[in-house]
Amino acid sequence: MSVIETQALTKRYPGGVTALSDLTLTVEPGVTGLVGANGAGKSTLIKILLGLLEPTSGTARVLGHDTATEGELIRARVGYMPEHDCLPPDVTGTEFVTHLGRMSGLPATAAKERAAESLRHVGLHEERYRLIGTYSTGMKQRVKLAQTLVGDPRLLLLDEPTTGLDPGGRRAMLDLIARIGGEFGISIVVSSHLLGEVERICDHVVALERGGLLRADTMTSFTRVSQVLAVEVDEGRQELAAELSRRGLASQPDERALLVRLEDDATYDVIRDVIAELGLPLNRLEQQRRRVEELFRDDQAASHDQAPGGAA
Repeated sequence: MSVIETQALTKRYPGGVTALSDLTLTVEPGVTGLVGANGAGKSTLIKILLGLLEPTSGTARVLGHDTATEGELIRARVGYMPEHDCLPPDVTGTEFVTHLGRMSGLPATAAKERAAESLRHVGLHEERYRLIGTYSTGMKQRVKLAQTLVGDPRLLLLDEPTTGLDPGGRRAMLDLIARIGGEFGISIVVSSHLLGEVERICDHVVALERGGLLRADTMTSFTRVSQVLAVEVDEGRQELAAELSRRGLASQPDERALLVRLEDDATYDVIRDVIAELGLPLNRLEQQRRRVEELFRDDQAASHDQAPGGAA
C-alpha cells in the first residue's frame, strides 16, 4: 500500500501565485526524498498532506485517508518536523516531547515513557531535563525529530531537517533519519533542497519544479540510468574530447577527467582505440554512477527544452 497519493493536486494563493500545479504522484513505503529548489512547492505539499491547508483542486490521500476530510486522523498517525524553529525555550526537552505525546492521545504515563524513549533514540537522553532555550541548534533539531516519534507514527514528514546545521551536524541528523527508517520500519518523507542529502539516505526520490512533478523514481534508477566513464589523461584532454565526439561519444569535462556517457560495452573499445591512436598517457578509466545533482539538472534542461519556446 502506498503511503501518499495525489491526483491533479493544485494550490493557488491569492495574487496569482501557483504553489502546486496538477501534481499527481505516488509515494511508496520507505525513505523518500522530496527535492526541489526553494519555492518548488515542497512545504505547501506537506501542509496539504497534513490536512492543514486546503488544495484549490485535486485530491490527496495519506495512509489511505483523504486529507480534505480526515486531517485529524492523518495527524494522529503522522509525525511532522517543521522547518523553522518553533520550540518553547522555557520548558525542558522531556516536558515538550511528553506534551506532544499527550496531544497525540497517549495517557500521561505512556506519554512520559515514550518521550524518554524518543529522546534516547535521538541522542538527547542526558540532556532531556535541560531547558530547550539552552540547546544548541543541533540539539533543537534533534528534539524536533524526537517529538515526531513520540506518537508511534506510521509516517514521518520532515521539512528541511538539516536546516542550520554544520556539516557534522547534517551527517549526524541524516544518520539518525536513516536509522529510524531502517530499524523502526517507519516510512519517511525528507524534504530538502540539498540533493546530496537525499542521495545518501533515501530509497526513492520525488523531484518538484515550479509546483509540478519533474520526476519520481527509485534512487537506484535515478542514478543508474546515466552511468558514465571517467577518463583521466595527463595531457591532450581537448584532442581526446574532439576525437570521441567525432566518433559519436559526447564527453563533459570534470575537475580531473572527461566524463563519457556509457552506452554499452563498445564504449570501452572506442575510448581505448582513441587513446592508443592519439598516444595519450592514460591514468584512469573507471565506471561511476552519476550523482542526483547531475540527473536533476539534466531533467530540468530537458523539461525546459520541451517547453513552448524552448530549443528543440
